[in-house]
Amino acid sequence: MRTRKLGQSGPVVSVIGLGGMYLSITGRPSEDDAIRTIEASLAAGVTFIDTADVYCTDEKDYGHNERLIAKAVGKKAGITIATKGGLLRPNGSWTRDATPDHLRAACEASLKALGRDSIDLYQLHAPDPKVKLAESIGALARLHDEGKIKLVGLSNVSVAEIKTAEAIVPIASVQNRWNPADRSPEENGVLDYCTERGIAFLPYSPFGGASGAKSLHELGHLSEHAKKRDVSPHRLVLAWMIAKSPIVIPIPGGRRIASVEDSARAADLELTADDVREIEASF
Repeated sequence: MRTRKLGQSGPVVSVIGLGGMYLSITGRPSEDDAIRTIEASLAAGVTFIDTADVYCTDEKDYGHNERLIAKAVGKKAGITIATKGGLLRPNGSWTRDATPDHLRAACEASLKALGRDSIDLYQLHAPDPKVKLAESIGALARLHDEGKIKLVGLSNVSVAEIKTAEAIVPIASVQNRWNPADRSPEENGVLDYCTERGIAFLPYSPFGGASGAKSLHELGHLSEHAKKRDVSPHRLVLAWMIAKSPIVIPIPGGRRIASVEDSARAADLELTADDVREIEASF
């Protein structure tokens, strides 16, 4: 598995990560099957896992994915786990709460769920329009200073918001949505800014979510290019992302062993600049 650095001062991790959400939300597999899926991803060379306290079914289920990952990873060395705080799941919906008090409580709960003294990478799940971004980031900076989190990351942010956060605490990563049908990080400058600053860019929903993953083979002429290289369209999309910038670390999710193993193999597919242009023209 090829590797990349998680930000300027972070650890070296696998160039393909694992997103844990689908293992814990509605429609999730059994715990045994979920653990086997995580173990298969690790066996395929993945050393970076992304989770969140709200990857669960509702407010009675907080921390489900964190506990699942902790159980699957155990005491294995060399595995970097990222989690997030700043959202809530009342009655299964998704709402925001990035107040300093909530972020501190959420971080403490995540430490307990993960069974760790310090979180490798703690990310603000999304800016809260009811709270000044500087206040939310300030809370993370204090948690960082206290040693409860090693690295600070952001999610669902603009370039302006990244700059605001950088003025308060070093930012190791940015996690925004990016896939062939939603190329906003390329259009709004976030991908370029992260590349320039050496900030790891962690694209979530790289296939366009669960529905997008199922219909990816129908997107333009993507399947033709995948067939030419004897790979799945999903593997080709991840390889395209990796080729776009040296700071990109995709975090595809998956409920099945076959899915996470296929994603991991994208690290073996190297594309030239001409390949990238050809693939993009097929979207």
